[in-house]
Formats: sequence, C-alpha cells, structure tokens
Amino acid sequence: MRSFEAILLSYLLNSLWQVPLLLAAALVAARLVRPVGPLAEHRVWVGALLCQAALPAASLMPWERLHMVWPWHVDPAVVRQAGVSAQMGAGTGMGTLLLPSALMTSIAVTYAVIVVYGSARFAWRCARLARLTRSAEPLESTQPVALFPGQWSRRLGIGPVDILSSAHIFAPLTMGFIRKRMLFPAGMLAALSQTDADTAIAHELAHVRRNDFLKNLLYELLSLPVGYHPAFWLARQRMRETREMVCDQMAAELSGNHQYAQSLLRLASMLLKGKSLGIPHAIGVFDNNTLERRVMKLAETKKVVGRVRRWAALVACIVLGLAAALTMVMVRFDVAAATTDNGTGQNGAPVTVSAKDMQDHLLTKVPPKYPPDAKKARIQGKVVLEAIVGKTGQVENLKVVSGPTELQQSALDAVRQWTYKPVLLNGEPVEVKTTVNVSYTLAK
Repeated sequence: MRSFEAILLSYLLNSLWQVPLLLAAALVAARLVRPVGPLAEHRVWVGALLCQAALPAASLMPWERLHMVWPWHVDPAVVRQAGVSAQMGAGTGMGTLLLPSALMTSIAVTYAVIVVYGSARFAWRCARLARLTRSAEPLESTQPVALFPGQWSRRLGIGPVDILSSAHIFAPLTMGFIRKRMLFPAGMLAALSQTDADTAIAHELAHVRRNDFLKNLLYELLSLPVGYHPAFWLARQRMRETREMVCDQMAAELSGNHQYAQSLLRLASMLLKGKSLGIPHAIGVFDNNTLERRVMKLAETKKVVGRVRRWAALVACIVLGLAAALTMVMVRFDVAAATTDNGTGQNGAPVTVSAKDMQDHLLTKVPPKYPPDAKKARIQGKVVLEAIVGKTGQVENLKVVSGPTELQQSALDAVRQWTYKPVLLNGEPVEVKTTVNVSYTLAK
C-alpha cells in the first residue's frame, strides 16, 4: 500500500496537467452546444468542474485489477487444483516520479495546508451566511411590491419562499436549501419600479427553482482539492456565468427578453457601480460579473436548432468527454519515495523501489505456469525474486532470493518476460531494483 504522501502527491501531480486539459475539452464542447442554448452550455461547465475534481483521484485507482490477465490456456481442471499468483498486477501510466522522502513530505504538507486553508475558509463563509440569515428581518407587508414574489413563485411552479431584508447587503441574494429565502437590501424594493422589482424577484426565484444554492455548496466542497489551480478558476467562472444566463432565460420567458434586459441594466447601474458582491456561496442576480454577455444573449434573435443538430452536438460532447476522461484515467503519473543502495543515487547504483510501490507499474505480465512435476509432488510455496528493471522498462537481470527449487525456474521464465513503465528520477529514467513474489498454492 502506498504512503499517504505518495497518494497525495500523485493526485497533485495528475491534477496539474489534467485540470487544464479538461478546461480545453470543455471549451470545445461548450462551443459545440452554444447554439442549443445556455442550459446545455451550463451543463458542459458543470461536468467539467466535477471532472476536474474527480479525475485526478480516479486516475489513482487500480482499474487494471478489474481485468487481470488470466491464463486461459490452462485447463480448467488444473485451475481448480492449483493456483499461481504474483504480487504485482498489470498497470498503466506514463511513469513514476521518484522524490526524496523529505521533499515528498514537505510538498505534501504544503499542499495539505492549502486544502485545509480552503476548507476553513469555506466553513467561515458558511458561518457568515448563517449570521447574515439570523440578522435579516421579514419584509414589511406595507410595501406594495412585497406581494409580487408570491405571484412569481406560482408562475415558476415553486413553493413559498421567505422574503427578508438586510442592511448588510446591497444586492438581492438567494439562500437556503431546505427553507428557501430571498434577501433584499433594506428599502430596495420600495425604491424600485414594479418592472425592476419583477426582474430582481423573478431572477432570484429562478435560482430557487433550480436549487442553485445547494448545488453551489456541493461544487465548492468537491472542488477544494483543485481550488489552487488557475484553470479551475476559469472553469468555475464559466459555470457561474452560464448559470446566470440560464436564470435570465427562465425569468425573461415570463416578462419578455427586451423588457427584462433593460431592467437588468437599470438594476446593475443602480446597485453595482464600483462594488463587488462579497457574500460567498449565496446566489444572486449579480452573482457573476458577466453582465455584458448576459444582456447580449437576451438581445439575440432566437434561432431554431433542429433535432439532428441537437443530437449531433450532444453525441460530439459525449464522445469528447469520454475520450478525455478515459485518457486521463489511463495516462497517469505516480509519485514514490526514492531510495538507493548507497543512499545518494550516484555512481550508477540502481534505485531501490519496494514491491508495493512497483505494484501498479507493470505494462505486460506473463502468468507463471505451475510445473507439472511440482504439482504432482504437491510442492507449493513462495518464490522471491530480485529484479533489475532497466531504463526502458525491460527486466535486465533476475535472480532467486528464496523459494522451493522445483518452482524457481517457472517463476524466472515468466517474470523475465515482464515489462514495466519507466521510473523517473529528477525527470530521467533510471534502473530500478525491486522484488517480485510469486506464490504457488494447491487446493486441499
């Protein structure tokens, strides 16, 4: 079993290159589905965001063990009577990066501190939202516009939503996933015209209808391990932008695109001049600073996209996503601690890598055959081999450390044909010394 530092650094190393490649794939997919509408584009970016968090972890899983090479040429009756197993399973990947243990620990600690800081910041923001909710007050029923949220919620097909006001915000916000709430700045609705109030309310209720507050919390939690990456920031920004466009579309369908767009601009001019929304995790009509594209989208003449084009875009996105995901799961890098016979890695000494660390590094594996004479004599046991794996991944030297004499040649013949992916030290392939354990067992 690999050490915690090796697992953590393997995730970090894979995320460094997988996250930007997923961003590139998402950019292509989003461009393909853009004519279909904001909802399709938003789903692409949600998928990209989730994959950016999940695929670096998925690439660490031993998928190859689900399809271990099986000696089909062996007679089934023999299989029931005897078994041969080696400690190393088939593997995939581009190589192993060997690092000194001290360097591995320092990098792992630094990365862990970044993730813990992001987690603490997330918890602090959630606590801040809870305080904001407790300090909010019910909207005064004397305000005529206060009656409109009920009308909008019925038109959008959602249940009752609490309408609150707060002196600590300057723009409308949506919060809560069990008890839904809309927060408005104190006195804002009374100062707005009916049209502008309808725009703000309809947009917020569209977020409620989509459960965006809960989704946003889940996205933030899942993305903590890759929150350091600039490519992830861009994908998150695109996800938020398209989310706002989806809610704009939902609200504009009820009030009319042109009227809604004009009202949106008036609200932006009044509320956001020189300000930045500082209430994290809450969702609002101005949650993302992409107002120009949102208004342009509303002003576009709707084009009818045929069914064939819709399906073609969908299939292309699925194929692109699967290809990217499978490639990143199969093509991966591992990190392991480097040790050598002399402790320095100099003078051409092979790097010693434990059998556990080499476990997932095999590219091809020939299963050992149980010698018929040893099987008749009911000889069983474990053969331990010491192997020198060259820079190309070929087994260059192999010798027996221990094990029954009758079983040694079978183990040598099989392991000599194995090939490995290169092991890298300071970016260069190196010779590796490791051990292989081959076990021969007979049924009782």
